[in-house]
Amino acid sequence: QEQLVESGGGSVQAGGSLRLSCLASGFPVSSACMGWFRQAPGKARAWVALIDNNGQATYTDSVKGRFTISQDSAKNTLHLEMNSLKPEDTAMYYCAADRNRVRYCATEYWYYKLGQGTQVTVSS
Repeated sequence: QEQLVESGGGSVQAGGSLRLSCLASGFPVSSACMGWFRQAPGKARAWVALIDNNGQATYTDSVKGRFTISQDSAKNTLHLEMNSLKPEDTAMYYCAADRNRVRYCATEYWYYKLGQGTQVTVSS
């Protein structure tokens, strides 16, 4: 059974850092488009970062230069390194997998299987 389990969320002050992890089971992370989405209260779920099976990463404009997505095939894990966090980064963060694509990853969340989410709160 395919499963995604996130960890690493928490509360930090603005300017701080967090590292999110997502342990995948039931499929290899290298065989899918993988990514992170987030949803803030009262806002739509939106993509944050995506990575294809070649390791090509893309980022939404608001996190470029601050966030880094990576995957560890040996541990079948996806990571999101978040630096210089801002209060507007506060959201529930979801690990995502699209087993129907390996490249040209979609930015719409409904193409993906999502994990249960991990909360990130950034205070000013």
